[in-house]
Amino acid sequence: MTPLILTVFALTYLGMILGGLPFLKLDRTGVALLGAIALVATEAVSEQAALEAIHAPTLILLFSFMVVSAQLRLGGFYDWAARRLGALPVRPLVLLGALIAMAASLSAVFSNDIVCLAMAPVLADLSIARRLDPVPFLLALACAANLGSAATLIGNPQNMLIGETLHLSFPGYLGQAALPVVLGLLVTWGLIGLLTRGRWELPAGVPAPSHSDERGPTSAGHPEPGRPLNRWQSAKGLVVAALLFAAFLFVPWPRDLMALAGAGLLLTSRRLHSRRMLGLVDWELLVLFMGLFIINGALQQTGLPAQAVAGLAAAGVDLQAPASLFAASFLLSNLVSNVPAVMLLLPLAPAHPQGGTLLALSSTLAGNLFIVGSIANIIVVQAAERRGIPISWRRHARVGVPVTLATLGIAAVSLWLGVGVP
Repeated sequence: MTPLILTVFALTYLGMILGGLPFLKLDRTGVALLGAIALVATEAVSEQAALEAIHAPTLILLFSFMVVSAQLRLGGFYDWAARRLGALPVRPLVLLGALIAMAASLSAVFSNDIVCLAMAPVLADLSIARRLDPVPFLLALACAANLGSAATLIGNPQNMLIGETLHLSFPGYLGQAALPVVLGLLVTWGLIGLLTRGRWELPAGVPAPSHSDERGPTSAGHPEPGRPLNRWQSAKGLVVAALLFAAFLFVPWPRDLMALAGAGLLLTSRRLHSRRMLGLVDWELLVLFMGLFIINGALQQTGLPAQAVAGLAAAGVDLQAPASLFAASFLLSNLVSNVPAVMLLLPLAPAHPQGGTLLALSSTLAGNLFIVGSIANIIVVQAAERRGIPISWRRHARVGVPVTLATLGIAAVSLWLGVGVP
């Protein structure tokens, strides 16, 4: 069965690179699901082995925080936060700094993708209403959300996977990641401010871009009202999130089970129907994880990855060495995206005391390089396009490339110096 497993693996990761497979209406999730089905249906992987390959704690933690984020979206919290930010009577550079701080803080606790999905449309509308060029602010939102999500083991899916698989300490990881993330945010603010200097406003006489989205057309220059703030529902979500964060820091109980209890508490509601809450859960991402768990588990069972690592080490390329693992994570994250890259490289991380932190930081920070490097980037660019605001890959790269190189450099130096290591 090894040739079949290799074929399925190769086609699956080709789909990760291309975003699908030629001639088939499949996205990355569909490719991973089809690959897992092929392995189980042909008995290359037994049903029991497939179930054992799926790492339930990671899926439970991911699902639980999707429910918490759904609570805040339905409560109008993200829209309210973006509106309050956009209404600040400050200069554009200060507004940019406030946006970066807010996006990073929210993404450290909630999913960076959800933060961008909820805030990008409102931010674009408010920038246009103030006659400001929305592109620098939208790019800052994506970069800051990716950076902020690297600060904790719950900020993004790959960090959840790393933390749960390697049983990393939540406060221990936070202590190691905090400094490079904070410094990276400051550098991001400085770089975007420098690149945009003197070009904050929309030129006089240039009409604001017209736009429309799934909620229908709106007039240019007038921000959509969005969801009104429901103080009670938003407060419930924030309190549960705060309690979970504190518990992760101080209570030695399984994080996935505590998060699941919090999600269950939020689903027990007299106002918000569970159908609406569960409708905002990213089921496709959960299916992607399950498919990749099965495919990567099957490949590991063949013993070929271990042989390949040993062969590379004999040739002078030791992927278990920190520098090689860091470089491999950066390259693979931009080739197949960060979640598949982390699944491939995760077996190598335990070889180094900081392997988990190294893999989490490098895979997440690499996502800012190009638009396709992270889902957060794609969400922001699509939200801009729906409003007639084109963000080409070149314009994104002018910000993304220097931000990525600078933040990865900061992370590499921090890891080399052992900052935050007890």
